[in-house]
Amino acid sequence: MAVDLRLLARSGKDISFDMKDLILASASPRRAELLKQIGVQFDVCAANIDESLRQEESSRDYVLRMAQEKAQTIAPRFPGALILASDTSVVVDDEVLGKPVDEADAAQMLVRLADRSHVVMTSVCVLGEKMQLTLNETEVWFRAISAIEMAAYWQSGEPADKAGGYAIQGLGAQFVARIDGSYSGVMGLPLFEVAQMLRQAGLR
Repeated sequence: MAVDLRLLARSGKDISFDMKDLILASASPRRAELLKQIGVQFDVCAANIDESLRQEESSRDYVLRMAQEKAQTIAPRFPGALILASDTSVVVDDEVLGKPVDEADAAQMLVRLADRSHVVMTSVCVLGEKMQLTLNETEVWFRAISAIEMAAYWQSGEPADKAGGYAIQGLGAQFVARIDGSYSGVMGLPLFEVAQMLRQAGLR
């Protein structure tokens, strides 16, 4: 199926979809690349929601809620389609690290992540006739990082729009000593879980 969802959104018209049609509720090019990697065909319609952390909300509850709200926000616009939504957060000492607002913020994040482990949580919500919701947790160990390296990394432009201020699939890989879990989950979409959920929802 080839539908220009931007034109559809502007027109305000409804279109009938069926369960073989998949909508990715994310503008992330990394998630799109990962889905293509396992041979899934899909259209994209990013979900714009309030991503603020609620008071006393745990990191796990937050990440799961984000994926669910993204899917539920998109679903009414595409009745009958299968919706796939996801959220990725870098968590250290049970604190969710968002995207850095400037160089100082990015450096502060790397200081906290350096020479220790942290957890990358990626939630996935598949919404069709019923809802499936899961959470992948991967532990990532960073080596020590010098101030010069932090400054150079910021100048590369890579950390600016990344949760936790780094990208494991890019230059940030040089800081990663090892991981325990899903590499694709750290990138933004745990493919093992996604494939299982899509099969269960009837998508071949």
